[in-house]
Amino acid sequence: MSEESEQIRIRRARLAELRKNGPIPYVNRFTPSHSVADLLYKYSKFSAAELEEQKPGALIAGRIMSLRGHGKTLFGHIQDGTAKIQIYVKKDEAGEEEYLQIKKLDIGDIIGVDGKIFITRTGELTLRASKVTLLSKSLRPLPEKWHGLKDVEIRYRQRYVDLMVNPEVREIFKARARIIKEIRNFLDEMDFLEVETPMMQPIPGGAAAKPFTTRHNALNMDLYLRVAPELYLKRLIVGGYDRVYEINRSFRNEGISTDHNPEFTMLEFYMAYADYHMLMDLTEKMLSRTAKTVCGSTTAKYDGLDIEFGGSWARHTFFGALKEIGGVADGILNDMRMVEDFLREQGVKTTKTEKGAKALEKLFEVAVEPKLIQPTFIYDFPLELSPLAKAREDNPDIAERFELYIGGKEIANAYTELNDPEDQLKRFERQVEMRKSGDAEAHHMDEDYINALEYGMPPTAGEGIGIDRLTMLLTGKTSIREVILFPQLKSLK
Repeated sequence: MSEESEQIRIRRARLAELRKNGPIPYVNRFTPSHSVADLLYKYSKFSAAELEEQKPGALIAGRIMSLRGHGKTLFGHIQDGTAKIQIYVKKDEAGEEEYLQIKKLDIGDIIGVDGKIFITRTGELTLRASKVTLLSKSLRPLPEKWHGLKDVEIRYRQRYVDLMVNPEVREIFKARARIIKEIRNFLDEMDFLEVETPMMQPIPGGAAAKPFTTRHNALNMDLYLRVAPELYLKRLIVGGYDRVYEINRSFRNEGISTDHNPEFTMLEFYMAYADYHMLMDLTEKMLSRTAKTVCGSTTAKYDGLDIEFGGSWARHTFFGALKEIGGVADGILNDMRMVEDFLREQGVKTTKTEKGAKALEKLFEVAVEPKLIQPTFIYDFPLELSPLAKAREDNPDIAERFELYIGGKEIANAYTELNDPEDQLKRFERQVEMRKSGDAEAHHMDEDYINALEYGMPPTAGEGIGIDRLTMLLTGKTSIREVILFPQLKSLK
């Protein structure tokens, strides 16, 4: 029998004894007077003498993280959702029977502690317990050592244990919550309306991606989990809302990597009477403010580098970046066959659908994207890569679109929205032909969206920002699984 199995056996035996003789091992309710963090904040400023004179009381609850005996005294630490604090139990004060019950507690048990605040000789703020109440019996031992690199798969599969024993992991998700809150505050201040759109859609649209399918039995129809909320949000612009946003869950049936999870969180927002240049300015302000709120400054440390979110960000055209950053010669860019030959020479495999502008996109991913470390806008993409964006008025082959790159990753995608229904219909028809030719990520035809555009959509700009990748940058994590509480994992069966 393994050591863990033996510990579980012993704990189950203790649970059986508790069920028989008491106290109740799983109580219905318990109301603390303070959180641990509140307690530490309130009393850390007092001296030992001042606390001895005041003898302030507190009733707290949390999980036992350590427990050790010294003769007729017990020391331990308990942790709630905010912080950790030391507790002290003296046999003479608790009573022999109570003291023996406390000694039978296990690390991992959740308890309530009633007592007085004091400072030990070593200077640690401590709760001297007068009463300890078992609230929930733990049947599994906590890991003594939880090495992230060694046990990374277990950390993701048993995130609840990861959160218990790794305070730094809890801080990641607190930071994630602050990121979302700050973005929401920023957009609300700019009079954007937060909305909700369908997660199950009859036609997947708004992004070039493979959807997940599901079945609605009562309606006797197939539905798709959304790959993006874009087309529904733009329907709302048609309906008369000038500024809308959604912090949404989207789903793409693609591979899993350090940058991709099939289920992810994205911000999408749309602004009437704006274009893509206006959104670049807005994005700079929003993300700079968010970085300052979360990191304490506009500089974030990521993968050993300082990422500067303050100031004006670099801006390059798509073709300019290929030449100036990627070092690709003009002669290659002007000949699609040479682009494909160049990729092959670099050892990059292309699929049968990665021709023309798709090959240029692949070339960009190889030659430019990894070099875009500091915040950089890449704009004016080939129109063929942007089926929902408006063409530039002075160049019908170029889309008014930008992507934001930070840390070598795409963080945002935005464009001046196509509001010409006849042009949009032609582009959808082109996408349908691409699907027939084998491009599974090409857009579906959405006739109702065309119908909406025929009522008239004002000049509009829209943007999507990946919340998971942004969180990676602002918390210094290089794997998307570190910033998603329950990432998708391969089944162990």
